[in-house]
Amino acid sequence: MGRPYANEMSELADTFSWAAKTDIEPLRRVIRTVGLSPLRAIGSGGSLTVGYALAGFHRRFAGRLGAVATPLEAINEPSDASVTTWLISTSGSNLDIIAAAKACAAREPRQLVVLCGRERSPLAKFCRSHPFIDLLLYPPLAGKDGFLATNSLLGFTTLLARAYALEFAQEPDWVAAVEAVRPLLSAGSETLATWEKSTSPLWERATTVVLHGPSTRIGAVDLESKFTEAALGNLQFADVRNFAHGRHHWLAKRGAESAVLAFVTDENRALADRTLALIPADIPRARLELAGSSLATALGALVAALRLTGWAGAARGIDPGRPGVPDFGCRLYRLSVRHPNRAGHIGNLTKRDAAAIERKSGMQIANLRAQGELGRWQQALDEFRNRLRDAQFAAVVLDYDGTVVDTRHRFEPAGEEMAVQLARIVEAGVWLAVATGRRTSVRRDLRMRLPEALWSHVLVGYCNGAEVATLDDDGAPDRTETLCEELEPLAAALRTQSELAHAASQEDQRFQITLRPKCTMPENRLWDLVQQMLLMTGRRDVTVTRSGHSVDILAPGVSKLNVLTRLRERVGTAPVLCIGDRGRWPGNDYELLREPFSLGVDEISVDPDTCWNLAPPGQRGTAVTLDYLQALEVAKGGLRFQPEAFR
Repeated sequence: MGRPYANEMSELADTFSWAAKTDIEPLRRVIRTVGLSPLRAIGSGGSLTVGYALAGFHRRFAGRLGAVATPLEAINEPSDASVTTWLISTSGSNLDIIAAAKACAAREPRQLVVLCGRERSPLAKFCRSHPFIDLLLYPPLAGKDGFLATNSLLGFTTLLARAYALEFAQEPDWVAAVEAVRPLLSAGSETLATWEKSTSPLWERATTVVLHGPSTRIGAVDLESKFTEAALGNLQFADVRNFAHGRHHWLAKRGAESAVLAFVTDENRALADRTLALIPADIPRARLELAGSSLATALGALVAALRLTGWAGAARGIDPGRPGVPDFGCRLYRLSVRHPNRAGHIGNLTKRDAAAIERKSGMQIANLRAQGELGRWQQALDEFRNRLRDAQFAAVVLDYDGTVVDTRHRFEPAGEEMAVQLARIVEAGVWLAVATGRRTSVRRDLRMRLPEALWSHVLVGYCNGAEVATLDDDGAPDRTETLCEELEPLAAALRTQSELAHAASQEDQRFQITLRPKCTMPENRLWDLVQQMLLMTGRRDVTVTRSGHSVDILAPGVSKLNVLTRLRERVGTAPVLCIGDRGRWPGNDYELLREPFSLGVDEISVDPDTCWNLAPPGQRGTAVTLDYLQALEVAKGGLRFQPEAFR
């Protein structure tokens, strides 16, 4: 099993060049939003090393918490939905990562990212059944690794290093890192020859103690993984200060069978020098000098770990690429993970009911039961769902971005399945309305997807309801660029705010000011800056809402409810179904989803009477909208939900 390790080492330079040149725009787009939140990286074996690299880059560049977990930990430990979750797998086929993917998706984190090396894998297939997951596919140039992760590990880590550096405007760091790492990828490198010679005495001892600094931890982590997986010897690692907190005692008792390896960089050289000077002279030691920024030394330490593994294997008569796998090891690898059954404690609730109640209450079912609150929420859910099923709808109102089209692909028209459902609504004799913050682009995209014969029965609320017109109206929306007098002074004041001017683009429309981040910027920060300007200017008559990609300031009287008002002129008091993705205040669907027959596909309000998210567990966004629309059946004079809907 496996490939000769030397063959894999010969491909490192090509792998690095590929990762330094291949298209990383999808990866950068994900990091642009990932950079706004804490992160947890999940992986097994060599992918766990990539997870440590990712967490380190996140801490260094984004300045936010980055943690690492194995699949078993991810399955069994709770995680806050605001923490971005990454799953990393080269093959996308091991049972542990697939079980972790299922468990993480069921928790519906704000962002779930999967970095996978195989397009046709069980993991990729699972991601495609949950469209809200960001699936990043980067098949390694060298193909499948041998027994140990090598080229895939270097490739994934280099891709992440490059994406983080470029996305956080540190391109000089990346360029310098490339220059520092390239010499380590050539077998004839003078640096490698020096390292190989200086470390050869270490392999005469059974145990290697590795000392590292903050940026070189990835090298130590990977060495421990490879030495254990290929049975090359005992290996311990610690940073140069944690080593002083008791770990040094190993050398006092077992120094005769131990050796010390130190990764030395500019950031820890003085401390490493003093530490190594205190180690007894009869213990072999070697130091690997790595120059450059923390990005360069992190990548350099990883390449060093790959090289050291080969040298240690040669000295000990083991090919790390194919060390041999025992039968019991194969059986261990194939054991399935039985993750905790979240439905096991919900009594007579279905999984879908339990998910709906947890989304609405913000608490787990077990905690609600312990507090005696579960019955109240179950009753509220039953009453809302029964009201939905009893209603016959004369109109359907949809938000657009995040509801009809995925926000990540908002510059593309709605998908074919969605278009079929939108047309089916109108063909059933029911009015269709779209309430959006957009202007002309939504008219263009809807016309591309709906037959012209239906346009006159589709209402569009442009600019969050500032103007409402049928889709066949070529004169709407109003293209006047001049701001209304209520917004003009505020727009001028916003342009004078230095941070806003630097970090956000401002688009002034007739009845709406839209602010969009130009770089990585938390939603709350943009929101706070706008609110501060409103307080400073004393404007209390405008409405401020936010979506997944902007903050909108609306003129007095502008509201998505204006779409409902126009609908009422056509359908009277008949029930109207409203669907959106931002029903929690101050989301731009908050007012719309306060209506009695309102469904959320993502964020929802705390109101127990309406705005429930009845999606299947682990789904959100456009997939949920489709689920709702497909559950509608044609009834005399309108649409109604099928009796078995939402089970």
